[in-house]
Amino acid sequence: MKRAEKADRIGEMLDDLYPDPPVPLDHKDPYTLTVAVALSAQATDKKVNEITPGLFAVADTPEKMAALHPDEILELIKEIGLAPTKARNLSTMAHQILDAGGEILPDWDFLESLAGVGHKTASVVMAGSFGVPAFPVDTHIHRLALRWGLSNGTTVVKTEADLKAVFPEDTWNRRHLQIIFFGREYCPARYHDLLDCPICSWAATKKQITTEAKMNAKK
Repeated sequence: MKRAEKADRIGEMLDDLYPDPPVPLDHKDPYTLTVAVALSAQATDKKVNEITPGLFAVADTPEKMAALHPDEILELIKEIGLAPTKARNLSTMAHQILDAGGEILPDWDFLESLAGVGHKTASVVMAGSFGVPAFPVDTHIHRLALRWGLSNGTTVVKTEADLKAVFPEDTWNRRHLQIIFFGREYCPARYHDLLDCPICSWAATKKQITTEAKMNAKK
């Protein structure tokens, strides 16, 4: 089966399972989404959603965030991974946004220039807040694309390009979320029997099935 045919079948299954997938990070506007995604680096969405209500109660705008000392931000997010670095980034980011006019702009260069915001975070914001076609690739999507034979999985950048090539542009914004939800529900990273998976069972190559079976046997 060619990659494009495989992607079409996967897309149909994902649309049936998750026709209107929500952004899993709680937010109310582009700024709070940017903050939440920046906090999610090396942290679970669940943990971020536990932290952000307290943070946003104090600082849900760039103005309020910039008024805080980084140590004050740290106290509000201390339970999350890499908290000291993230606190400094949130402070710097707030000042950068204020210097640019006070709002998150739907502009790739602007978003990727912000402290703590890389291409993946910018992609989530462009898709989730502004409806701009984007395909954010996190470690979960990177892993599933490799399992399904849609990408060789060498780098996240390559995976993003490969997925954009096989899925229609008008599906990107929902497709990346669908893959995340599918991974959580059906296709976990550890101890996953690919032969029992609704998609891996037919999409994964024999080599990938054998490789992961051997890895599971060693654990």
